[in-house]
Amino acid sequence: MATLKVGLVSPEREIWSGEAKMVVAQTIEGSLGILPGHAPVLGVLLDGSVVKIEPADGGEAVIAMVGSGFFSVAANEVAILAEQAELSHEVAVEDARQALENALAAGDDATAERRARARLRAAGVEA
Repeated sequence: MATLKVGLVSPEREIWSGEAKMVVAQTIEGSLGILPGHAPVLGVLLDGSVVKIEPADGGEAVIAMVGSGFFSVAANEVAILAEQAELSHEVAVEDARQALENALAAGDDATAERRARARLRAAGVEA
């Protein structure tokens, strides 16, 4: 069975890498589902969105919040290069809720609001 070689990285560290069956990411043009054999593509990640990776070994899905960045696919390799990224199990839910409250109170920082909401979605909490 064909798989994808996937790397999710931020400037601070490699967030996740490995073989996957599928990757779903949101670009500024819309949601993109990538399976093995997908045509080459380059996209801009939607700032404050969630990336989902289905590992090839059948393990638990990898879910991460991502800030702005790029997404590329070529020859069954997927590179997700995010300015910010946080795995679902790393999200401090109370901190994310507080960040959302602060962003809503400020009323003028849509990026902070989107990122706080994405952190909560990645953690499995609706915002």
